[in-house]
Amino acid sequence: MAQTQLNQIVALEKGVKSRAQADFVAAGQQLQKTALLAGISRTYKPKDDEGEQLPPESTRVQVRARDVLGDVQQALTRLFDVILTKDVANTVAKAPIVVDGNTIATDVPVTYLLFLEKQLADLLTFVTRIPVLDAAETWTFDEATDAYATTASQTTRSKKVPRNHVKAAATDKHPAQVEMYFEDVLVGYWTTVKFSGALPQARISELKQRVVKLSEAVKLARESANSTVVTDQKIGDRVFNYLFA
Repeated sequence: MAQTQLNQIVALEKGVKSRAQADFVAAGQQLQKTALLAGISRTYKPKDDEGEQLPPESTRVQVRARDVLGDVQQALTRLFDVILTKDVANTVAKAPIVVDGNTIATDVPVTYLLFLEKQLADLLTFVTRIPVLDAAETWTFDEATDAYATTASQTTRSKKVPRNHVKAAATDKHPAQVEMYFEDVLVGYWTTVKFSGALPQARISELKQRVVKLSEAVKLARESANSTVVTDQKIGDRVFNYLFA
């Protein structure tokens, strides 16, 4: 049997599949045109020698079901062979995932590498969207609250207290003229500590770098697995020799 690389089979698959599908659909459409499968031959003979002579009539069969079956077999045989070759290859195409010289996993199937590659792309998007701690504040991790906390800041609290202002003193003829106003009086202090479940920018950058490194390692592993040399499988002829025999 001929041998090829898995990545070559994968590259061929799409084209083979689309051509086979088109030919298969065309074959089905041919069989639906029943008029093309029908033929006829008619000859005319007058009842006596004096009668009118008419030419023979005939219509040839243009489509034969057995020929269409042959076309279907030819269209699908290559597809069956390519898909089986790919699926068999996927059971043996494996590679290790290595990041910075450290082996994360060994003998990882190429199908799983494809899955992992997609998941890591989604994880990178996820990590990129993690909220970042406000850079305008100074944060430290607080074990008691299991969150990041700022240093305490103090602000004052004031209260408006009514006061009376005598504009004019009382006389024996007029009462005193008094105007009320409010005065802000310091009554206490607020001590504020802000908490956050977000992450420092440095931590998010580290996570992104790790995801990117692993993604690159997975892509390299996939390339390695896809270069696995596999034996071309032949099943199409056996299938159709049974089906259309």
